[in-house]
Amino acid sequence: MTSSISTSASLELPVLAEVVRSGFTEGHHRGSLVVLAADGSVELALGDPASPVFPRSSNKPMQAAAILRAGLDLSGARLALAAASHSGEAFHLDLVRTMLAEHGLKPDDLQTPPDLPLDPVEAESYLAAGGVREPLTMNCSGKHAAMLAVCVRNGWDTATYLDPAHPLQRLVGEVVAEAAGEPVAALGTDGCGAPLMAIGLVGLARAFRSFVLAEPGTAERRVADAMRAHPEYVAGTRRPDTWLMREVPGALSKMGAEAVQAVALPDGRALAFKIDDGSTRALGPVLARALGLLGVDSPVVSRIGRAPLLGGAAEVGGIRAAF
Repeated sequence: MTSSISTSASLELPVLAEVVRSGFTEGHHRGSLVVLAADGSVELALGDPASPVFPRSSNKPMQAAAILRAGLDLSGARLALAAASHSGEAFHLDLVRTMLAEHGLKPDDLQTPPDLPLDPVEAESYLAAGGVREPLTMNCSGKHAAMLAVCVRNGWDTATYLDPAHPLQRLVGEVVAEAAGEPVAALGTDGCGAPLMAIGLVGLARAFRSFVLAEPGTAERRVADAMRAHPEYVAGTRRPDTWLMREVPGALSKMGAEAVQAVALPDGRALAFKIDDGSTRALGPVLARALGLLGVDSPVVSRIGRAPLLGGAAEVGGIRAAF
């Protein structure tokens, strides 16, 4: 496992999205994207999808599968929350508290950085009620609760559960490499403090494909099934991952910070992309276009793809896919 990522400085990544205001193109978002056919072959490659990136929270299904492989018996909403970047809605926070209590843990055991709810609506309500930044309300607290729980189950040290040398984190690295079909290219630290494994976008798409095609009862399939059955726990009621998994049968979807997205369909078609500048405002339009290329025909695609720009209080333009 190497400690740095090397990419070709001479490669100019293609424009994946344009920012259009009042009919004038005022900006561009470049990036890389890959679309896999049902047989796993590369159907479309834009930019440099083979070079490693940090998938950020798009790695969470693999982290959740490692937790299952380590022996924690999670299912349903609990397993979905273990793979979540939750919005901080009341039902998310209640279940995190329950998961901790079930294993003799408390919110103070979480090593997530104090944060507000991820969803802006929830954050406003939380602040209006007098709330302050807490580890519990950080969007990764479900994953961390599950990590702590499997440590309790196995007698592993809970104080060092985020150390890359911890048995759980070593297992996570093995699962990521196995699912991606390529070695982990770099090791970093995610925003939540957990170890972060770099892989290529092709590997990320392969990983999601492997989860939906895994045999029933395997850790990978259990994670995919829980996420698809309880999408509101993976994200939240106002989030595109939830909308997509709820409205497109069998879809597995997970976004990551710095504008990463991965999706797999139940027949093995898959996609992954990253907006190079990390702008999440381009995620929806690029995702909608990529879903169209996969042949997804659902009203949710248009809903995901809307990214209006306002002039005063009026809509004067938007962000649109450019491929």
